[in-house]
Amino acid sequence: MQDLYTTTTLKCSKLITQHYSTSFSLGIKTLHKKYHFPVYAIYGFVRYADEIVDTFHEHDKRALLARFREDTYRAIEEGISLNPVLHSFQLVVNQYHIEQELIEAFLHSMEMDLDKNDYTQQEYEKYIYGSAEVVGLMCLRVFCEGDEARYQALKAPAKSLGSAFQKINFLRDIQSDYQERGRVYFPSVDFEEFTPEVKAAIEADIQKDFEHGYEGILQLPKEARLGVYLAYVYYIQLFKKIKRLSATKILNERVRVPDNRKMMLLVSSYVRNKFSYL
Repeated sequence: MQDLYTTTTLKCSKLITQHYSTSFSLGIKTLHKKYHFPVYAIYGFVRYADEIVDTFHEHDKRALLARFREDTYRAIEEGISLNPVLHSFQLVVNQYHIEQELIEAFLHSMEMDLDKNDYTQQEYEKYIYGSAEVVGLMCLRVFCEGDEARYQALKAPAKSLGSAFQKINFLRDIQSDYQERGRVYFPSVDFEEFTPEVKAAIEADIQKDFEHGYEGILQLPKEARLGVYLAYVYYIQLFKKIKRLSATKILNERVRVPDNRKMMLLVSSYVRNKFSYL
């Protein structure tokens, strides 16, 4: 019976991933099957924590997040939870020895979203580490399957890739973050004075992260490489579209990659990976 419960909770995390992110779901499908449920479990956990701070405006979000944190650590310690998202997540944490430091850094970044509207450089870096880089490191723990040497070798480029993805999200969502939540993540950036020079400086920073992150993709286990590479090319495509737009347009429209283009990227990525052209 316990196996049935575990399978059901993992399927709940899969359903959450599919409903919240078609792009992420597509990427997971290109991973080896052994990685599917662990990555779904990680996504389900981070998605629901993010949902607390971004969506539940009619509730006490701080209290909800505190309860979520408490329930998370209890699930990990006891090896069970009646919350299906937390049960599937604790399975992955305990099986792949995901450090508490990564989980705590993530939850702290979620806390920052409760009352932070602008960021210093130090706060910006701390937020990106907790909200994006550690999620990449959790997945890397899964991909390395206990190979500590490989994990340590790939840790820095994995952080860079997560950083690049998050900074692109900030650029893509700068209008909604400001207008709906009053946030501007980029340090010392005034939404009302988002100039071409400011945009170019942010893009140069993202480019450096991409270059470092790409080095790590090439060293990933073969079974994980295509899925991560697909996420990389998707964000590269998004990045190219953002770079072509003026600073003014970025403030007034949300850039996206059409679904048909995503499918083309999937096919081309599969071919490049199959023939070792990455």
